[in-house]
Amino acid sequence: MKLTSKRYIAKSVAATLAVLVLSASGCKKFLDVNDNPNLPEQVDVPLILPSAQAAIGHVLGNHFQIYGSIWGQYWTQSPYSSQYKSIDQYQPSSNNFDRPWGILYNDAYEDLEIILGYKGQEKYKQYAAIAFMLKAYDLQVITDAFGDAPLTEAGLGDQNLSPHYDSQQQIYDSIFSYIDQGQALIDNASPFLPGAEDLIFGGDMDQWTAFGNTLKLRAYLRIALKDPGKASAGIQALQGEPFLTEDAKISYTQTGGNQNPLNAEMIGLGGTQNLVASATAVNQMKALNDPRVNVFYRRVPATGIVTPVPQGSFNTTPDETISTPSYVVGARASDPLSALAPVKFISAAESYFLQAEAVVRGYLTGNAQTLYQEGITASFTSYGIEPGTYITDVVATWPATTEQQINAIITQKYFAMCGNQGFEAWTEWRRTGYPDFFVRSQASVLGAGLFPQRMLYPNTEITRNGNFPGLETVTTKMWWDVKD
Repeated sequence: MKLTSKRYIAKSVAATLAVLVLSASGCKKFLDVNDNPNLPEQVDVPLILPSAQAAIGHVLGNHFQIYGSIWGQYWTQSPYSSQYKSIDQYQPSSNNFDRPWGILYNDAYEDLEIILGYKGQEKYKQYAAIAFMLKAYDLQVITDAFGDAPLTEAGLGDQNLSPHYDSQQQIYDSIFSYIDQGQALIDNASPFLPGAEDLIFGGDMDQWTAFGNTLKLRAYLRIALKDPGKASAGIQALQGEPFLTEDAKISYTQTGGNQNPLNAEMIGLGGTQNLVASATAVNQMKALNDPRVNVFYRRVPATGIVTPVPQGSFNTTPDETISTPSYVVGARASDPLSALAPVKFISAAESYFLQAEAVVRGYLTGNAQTLYQEGITASFTSYGIEPGTYITDVVATWPATTEQQINAIITQKYFAMCGNQGFEAWTEWRRTGYPDFFVRSQASVLGAGLFPQRMLYPNTEITRNGNFPGLETVTTKMWWDVKD
């Protein structure tokens, strides 16, 4: 069966990643060559899997990391450069989203569809299991960024250049379905388990089972305020199932073009340090004596402290040296160690925080405070920091009410995601309204009290898709966002 009009000629996983992290100047279809209609389709599934994974990681770790971490007020535009001023102003252009949309659909989604075309072959069944769950993940990223999006007519390549859009609700229903289909294919006894070509778990299918459960928990909680009945039933069905206890991530190297994608973006921009520490996150972490502030940000050498600037204050020349994000999150342009920063799809800390919230809402049984503390501990230990008295002293008091407990959970999740899961942190703020200390960017062009609620549909869709449903503004809320 002909699945698509592409042939894969990649020679190694390293070659796949090298192509994916090329400079910011353009993003042509990875691994594409012209198809000769006189030759049979040649597809090597084990080489397509890392291509799809790296494509999603490229968007998460670069485009969406930048937007999420600026709109999530971890970072702000440096006053000594200009690359991301429009983001800090809450005034992005549709053209800004052509690349991430194209990568998530034309690269990741189409690659996953190719793998799923071989799910009936025993030797590719475990690859298909992973592909189903990554397809669910890819779709959640797309719909949480843009809203309604192609689903039923997506992934058809040249066969349909004007796909219809489906509702966010329909996309979420499909997310749950794809996870179920993927988990149903998992067979640890299979002689055809993936290996190193699985860039996230190295073919450990137990981890993929836990990934599916954790992703499902994330997705059900996303819609919990919109459809509490569905969320409650779906999460209750997860009682007793395993969740992630380690990060689902892609690791990178300093050689062969395999750098962290944000680091590669910075190199492509000539090594300019556009991103600096935002006072919004930094001051809140300092107020709690949170030692992670000295890990996620670089201390000014002359003073030994992290020095931020107010969000969106790039038109004001500061009186002192400003701190930048650190190499740990891949965002210090001049530090070669930035190349090694991983891209986290779902972190262990997030997994524990999700479980804690589900317990607080009455969807799971368990000890919410213990899970909350385990989330904090997982964040600390993932960066080699001892929690010390942070848990036993600083956050020892467990709030009394349900809403206060959710506030505490999401706020600590926000600190844990500082610069390493920027898109997810911003999305959780959109869903819950927490943390509640965001400030209006000094450069905002929006009215008082308004913040970005979505990314804009790309210009490629506006100009080329005959079924494009119409423009949305950056302040239009998502379907699942029903908070006051």
